[in-house]
Amino acid sequence: MGAWDDKRNLVCLEPIGMAHSWSLETYQRIGGYDAWKKVLAELTPREQIIDAVKSSGLRGRGGAAFPMGVKWSFMPRNAPMQKYLVCNSDESEPGTCHDRDILRFNPHALIEGMAIGGYAMNATVGYNYIRGEFLGEPVPRFEAAVKEAYAAGLLGKNIRGSGVDFDLHTFVGAGAYICGEETALLDSLEGKQGKPRFKPPFPAAFGLYGAPTTINNCQSIASVPTIMRKGPQWFAALGPANSGGTNIFSVSGHVNNPGNFELPLGVPFADLLDMAGGIWKARHIKAVIPGGSSVPVVPGETMMKVNMDYDSLKAIGSSVGSAAVIVMDETTCMVRTLERLSRFYMSESCGQCTPCREGTGWLNRTLQRILAGQATREHLGLLLDVANRIEGHTICALGDAAAWPVQSFLKHYRHEFEFMVDHGGRSIVAPDAPRGAQVAA
Repeated sequence: MGAWDDKRNLVCLEPIGMAHSWSLETYQRIGGYDAWKKVLAELTPREQIIDAVKSSGLRGRGGAAFPMGVKWSFMPRNAPMQKYLVCNSDESEPGTCHDRDILRFNPHALIEGMAIGGYAMNATVGYNYIRGEFLGEPVPRFEAAVKEAYAAGLLGKNIRGSGVDFDLHTFVGAGAYICGEETALLDSLEGKQGKPRFKPPFPAAFGLYGAPTTINNCQSIASVPTIMRKGPQWFAALGPANSGGTNIFSVSGHVNNPGNFELPLGVPFADLLDMAGGIWKARHIKAVIPGGSSVPVVPGETMMKVNMDYDSLKAIGSSVGSAAVIVMDETTCMVRTLERLSRFYMSESCGQCTPCREGTGWLNRTLQRILAGQATREHLGLLLDVANRIEGHTICALGDAAAWPVQSFLKHYRHEFEFMVDHGGRSIVAPDAPRGAQVAA
């Protein structure tokens, strides 16, 4: 753990711990807006900025992990039309809470990143689409920071006499998980019901209001200023090959010290667990969902041997995803946990695709039947069959997100489902408890 403390170089959450970390004064004290001012003063070639982001190895932190510089290169920069940069701050993946803290404690990093990205792609207008439930503190903090940036002459028309324009606006969503999907987000931003669009055309060709648009995650964009200030090689060297830079791991569940931990990718999970205070109540680890509720669950003993990077987690059948690490101890009933997850995806399905609209309901009703002691072992086959029929058969990835937990829970913990079916709804972790009783501590 000590070695990782030595390597800890904060990228997105650097000002946390300073007084008024969200203020322009604090941000500038650590070099904030230096990169943007340099771009404005030198009119840095746009291709040079995009190449720097490519060289840094930065991959999208929202879950898809697509190389960010490559995505920027898709924008038709020289096309004679309005172009947009949209930040996806609609943080809705269960267990994920790092974008919220960027908006609360370091909003200027996001603003500077959007300005640099807008310039690099020749997009003169940006929108930050923020989760509706963030109205309490993140939204006012971000909007206040935008006002500060405008007052300081860092946003607007002909910024610092450079001839560069960039205007930034806030848009608050209504709390729909589906709007985390980039094309559903665009429909919502246009005032429509948020439903994913067929692709192609991709947003880079036909996005917001039919114009070329790039959508990036909040943490991804907030990483850009530090990359430009310290250099892409510095950022890339923080993590292993194919996993450059830091990531903010949101650790929750059965740990003593849940929270956000910004660390280099590749940190051993065992070290991350130590930083989160270990398993609470002196219990033992049972399972971990390493990247938000939509990625496959991994047995605890396997996770204790794994590093937190893209290739290592892919090798064990899971993913970094949104880096939301949900830890479960040995008292957790995996059947009840899966039912709770399936209920979420059933509720959040937009209903556009039949496999997702109907399948998520079938998954949840079947799990409820198992919990009620009304199922047979044939229902376990039905669960897997329905999940397999959803996966890969929907417009967006919500269908996959609903299917993967079912597939992985049955793969690793089928014995718990069989026990509950065979014992009339009783859980293997507390076989003497009344049927349907809550077992997880």
